[in-house]
Amino acid sequence: MIGLHHLYLLTGACFAAFAILSLRDRANRKQIGNFAFWGLIATSFFVGDYLGDLGNGLLVLALVALAGFGALGRGHPATTSTEEKAASSERRGNWLFLPALVIPVTALGGTLLLKDSGWIDPKQATLVSLGAGVLIALAICYSWLRPPALAPLQEGRRLMDSVGWAAVLPQMLAALGALFALAGVGDVVGALAIRVLPEGNLIAAVIVYALGMAAFTMIMGNAFAAFPVMAGAVGLPILIRHFHGDPAAVCAIGMLAGFCGTLMTPMAANFNIVPAALLELKDRNAVVKAQVGTAIPLLLCNIALIYFLAFR
Repeated sequence: MIGLHHLYLLTGACFAAFAILSLRDRANRKQIGNFAFWGLIATSFFVGDYLGDLGNGLLVLALVALAGFGALGRGHPATTSTEEKAASSERRGNWLFLPALVIPVTALGGTLLLKDSGWIDPKQATLVSLGAGVLIALAICYSWLRPPALAPLQEGRRLMDSVGWAAVLPQMLAALGALFALAGVGDVVGALAIRVLPEGNLIAAVIVYALGMAAFTMIMGNAFAAFPVMAGAVGLPILIRHFHGDPAAVCAIGMLAGFCGTLMTPMAANFNIVPAALLELKDRNAVVKAQVGTAIPLLLCNIALIYFLAFR
């Protein structure tokens, strides 16, 4: 049965390839740092289950040290030139988006059709289908575009080198959210919310929950990190247990409220700071400033959606 372990092996193999290709890149003066960084990430996927809490903690500290001391550089993979990419784009037009569309279609189809097939772990049907979609899209690209054998890995390495350490920031922030939840931060926030909220006022509870999701996301940079805190503080005890809200609507739309906070914070570096750097914008916060006008109305819409959909 295909499960999460197989996806970890596939992802680890990808990062291991990035590490090896980085080591062979003589044009990158920080090739050893790139090799160590991507190699450690590959190690976490390959044998993270066997390292234990201490081992994984030391691995994360090593990643932080490599990033913090500027050990990462930008590689120069052997890939197609800008002119060749432009020519290919002109020849194929919008059909180039086809492989990208294959991935979500496969993920959706696999989730709906293969969950009870016995081939894959039903608890991981979506993730396994997503991984299968990536492999199918890659096969289509090979048969259609006929790239060099290492082109996907080289292009992937080029992108990862451009993003750098921020590529793993969402996972670290999500882990931070779990630590906050275990430390009882949600209980403290929940106690404060109970004191502030008027008794029996549903709309006030919904507003506090949605605004809290956005605010904690802005502080921690990731809605996945904010969710354990606000779900434990307001979502579960007040909206679901006390007001009998629909758990699916409360949780799903609550995450969307958190994503509104993602649009408004430089802490979401991989979404807001990295694009500014890649585009060489003079204002490193230009992306955040452009998104605020969209994020606030969306947050208000999510508050309304929770109120009207979760408590019918």
